[in-house]
Amino acid sequence: MDRTPPSSAAPCDASHRFRSELRGWRTRQGLTQRALAERVRFSRETVAAVESGRRYGSQEFAVRCDEVLGTGGRLAALWPQVAAEQLAADGRRGPRAGETPRADPDGAAPVHLRDARNPEAVVAAAIDELRELIGQVLGQPETGGPPRRSADQR
Repeated sequence: MDRTPPSSAAPCDASHRFRSELRGWRTRQGLTQRALAERVRFSRETVAAVESGRRYGSQEFAVRCDEVLGTGGRLAALWPQVAAEQLAADGRRGPRAGETPRADPDGAAPVHLRDARNPEAVVAAAIDELRELIGQVLGQPETGGPPRRSADQR
């Protein structure tokens, strides 16, 4: 359980809200983590890890929980903000152990495999990826900003 004091918590901590909503709806329905896990077809460990903040879960997880718990879509509605927080956190700590690197659509190397000796290029690429993901999640077309450059051009 997140023990961060409210005074130091971020004002729009979507993942914290998501965890609180999930736990609240689950307990109001009288379900254990195991019972919810069985109904949403995820492991009990996944439910526990998401509720405790050790894992972000997935959009599919949020949608299934909404259906089972009858939330009216509250968890799925929070998901775009949670995904943005997850992407930002991944950018700060690099790839997770065992994670398969993703290539950019333009064929460039994944951000975490680009030249680490040029941190500005890595940060700029991570910001570009975050903007693209947010646009995809919100269903907005790409902005007419400058064309993406490879790490070699930065």
